[in-house]
Amino acid sequence: MEVLSFEKIILKEGLFKQSQEKGKEYLLYLDVDRLIAPCYEAVNQPAKNERYGGWEKTPIAGHSIGHWLSAAAQMYAVTHDPQLKEKLDYALTELERVQSFDEDGYLSGFSRAGFDQVFTGEFEVEHFSLAGYWVPWYSIHKIYAGLIDIYQLLGDERALQIVTKMADWAYNGLKNLTHEQFQKMLTCEHGGMNESFADLYNITKDERYLELAEKFYHEHVLEPLAIEKDDLEGKHANTQIPKIIGVAKLYNITGKEKYKAIATFFWDQVVQYRTYAIGGNSIREHFGPENAEELGVLTTETCNTYNMLKLTELLFGWSHEGKFYDFYEKALYNHILASQDPESGMKTYFVSSEPGHFKVYNSKDHSFWCCTGTGMENPARYNRGIISKQDHTVYVNLFISANYETDNINISQQTDFPQVDETELSLEKITPETKIAIRKPYWLAEEIVIEHNGKKIHYTEESGYLFIEENWQNGDQLKMKTPMNLHKYIAKDDPKKQVIMYGPVVLAGALGRENYPETDILEDHQALNNYPLIEVPALVTNKDKLDQWIHVKDKEKLIFETDAVGQPGDQKLTLKPFYDIHHERYTIYWNIMNEESFQNFVDEEKALRDRIQKVTVDVVTPHEQQPEVDHQMESDNSSSGYLNVVHSGYRDAKDGGFFSYEMNVDPSREMFVLVTYFGGDMPMHTDGKWMQREFSILVDEEKIGEQTLDNNKPGQLFTVSYPIPGQLTEGKDKVRVKFQADKDKIAGGVYEVRILNERNI
Repeated sequence: MEVLSFEKIILKEGLFKQSQEKGKEYLLYLDVDRLIAPCYEAVNQPAKNERYGGWEKTPIAGHSIGHWLSAAAQMYAVTHDPQLKEKLDYALTELERVQSFDEDGYLSGFSRAGFDQVFTGEFEVEHFSLAGYWVPWYSIHKIYAGLIDIYQLLGDERALQIVTKMADWAYNGLKNLTHEQFQKMLTCEHGGMNESFADLYNITKDERYLELAEKFYHEHVLEPLAIEKDDLEGKHANTQIPKIIGVAKLYNITGKEKYKAIATFFWDQVVQYRTYAIGGNSIREHFGPENAEELGVLTTETCNTYNMLKLTELLFGWSHEGKFYDFYEKALYNHILASQDPESGMKTYFVSSEPGHFKVYNSKDHSFWCCTGTGMENPARYNRGIISKQDHTVYVNLFISANYETDNINISQQTDFPQVDETELSLEKITPETKIAIRKPYWLAEEIVIEHNGKKIHYTEESGYLFIEENWQNGDQLKMKTPMNLHKYIAKDDPKKQVIMYGPVVLAGALGRENYPETDILEDHQALNNYPLIEVPALVTNKDKLDQWIHVKDKEKLIFETDAVGQPGDQKLTLKPFYDIHHERYTIYWNIMNEESFQNFVDEEKALRDRIQKVTVDVVTPHEQQPEVDHQMESDNSSSGYLNVVHSGYRDAKDGGFFSYEMNVDPSREMFVLVTYFGGDMPMHTDGKWMQREFSILVDEEKIGEQTLDNNKPGQLFTVSYPIPGQLTEGKDKVRVKFQADKDKIAGGVYEVRILNERNI
């Protein structure tokens, strides 16, 4: 078995230590019996307690115990809390017991029937459904990963025994699939299964696990990346990132340059062309076009950033370039740290970039979203990468108070960064020949000044790092001054759309609690998507330099205030670190312009978003997993896809098929179904016959309209509004909207479905 080299990083007091302690509280709060309950039920055994609510009462059940195992193992490794160790020991005992009920070693939160169907080679598959089960490999992967983390971090052999039995079950079930059948299976989101089998190979050196890791290579997504073709638009973002992490680990095992090329190209495309100011990516869980920075309520899924940080760590291991930790720092401070409520410890799913919106957090017992899971893990991972060592070089990557220790080095970093621009390193134990490399961050206002035992020293610069070679002695001190200032981040798609930053920290507008919801801690993360917004002023000034019209109010808390530049109304506005904004409205992005531009400025995009928000009761975007799952989609002979021409996904049904969604209505008002179609859709030849696009629109099985698509408006999307008769909504808060194709006909494509309280937007 592989033994990991000794390396320990322990946080000291500061922002991240406080957040870590809050994250630990939630891990200790959770009941292991409730987390494992669906695993017992999956093998037809009575659970010791009822399962949790939210996603844990759906077919994705069981993913949360996997996340908890990873989070608790990592948290114990950095805090040594005995209660966590006791709970981990109990969890392993229970998982061993559950596994004993399946002779093949299967262990998950749902029946193995779907997998058994897949193993025959005859199965149905969609992007988020495999043999009728919701992303089964994705869900079971979390348990694989959790057990592997326990073994690697804590050395518990029981975890390794459980996970190798699971791995053998998978290998034996999958070994007879043809290449084509395996690739078909990979159409459905499968998490980081390639990563888990790569990890197991590293631990056990069992060649079967390496074989399986390489079989979990999804050609449809990875082959274009291998030739540096960006084919990411429209793809579900977090489905792809774990595949890349696995490929990166396979490069470390096999040395195959193709794997390295895929990972480095993907990282560049996501970070450079699809990342928002806070370091997150995606809108409505999907990658948009290159250089788009569309604002909205459903931007920057937190899982994505968790996974991008994991990928960044791997790439930094290949090439020690400052750009990797420039990104890491941005995402860590402005997304990951900002995603946990410091009061309740609850986590965000999406982090809204919609001006005037707010953060929405999970409930303690009735959410268990994917981002609740990665959110459990994040606080235990704050220590990762602060300081790292490669050969004889120690890299100082992040300016966070922590102790770093290996077999022959012990370094203590002390800083109040970002409140202050100084960092001190105490070299408590060090070898004389060690090089020290300090990241030169992109946001520096002036050159770094470095002092060794009080004397200014020289350094060389390479790849974004400053290298220092001295004849070190135990007890030496290094002090670094990293000057920061106010500066702008300018959106990739609109030069007026700007973010104000201080060093690496996003300073968001703190906009108070005007017309605020009763609670922002919810079971349903999308329940407040259409909650009314407030008016967010534009920032209008002829002064070029930010420090001419933005002034510090509280240096300790990094609170700033503008001059009376907020228009209309000559408003003074408060700015503070985005990681400190909770339970109030905010804006990350501002419209910033001079007075002349403002005279001619009409924010048509904002006006349209406000109008949509006002008249929308509910909305579904087909082809996107979460909206379709949340709206209880039912379908037959239906499929979905993405059309790059209009940057949008769609769903259709053929030859007597249908698809339908359960949608909210307001029985006190007249309701309308507004459907978006592609004007270039027309009859098509499929399954050996021509099919017209003629179909019915029904509400609770009552026809409310018919539609024909025959090149109605070539090259563009268009909408049609269908009134819902009042008797169909009377006394109801939900109805089912259905698109039905007759035999030899096609329903759709449908690109969006909205319930409106007015006829049109």
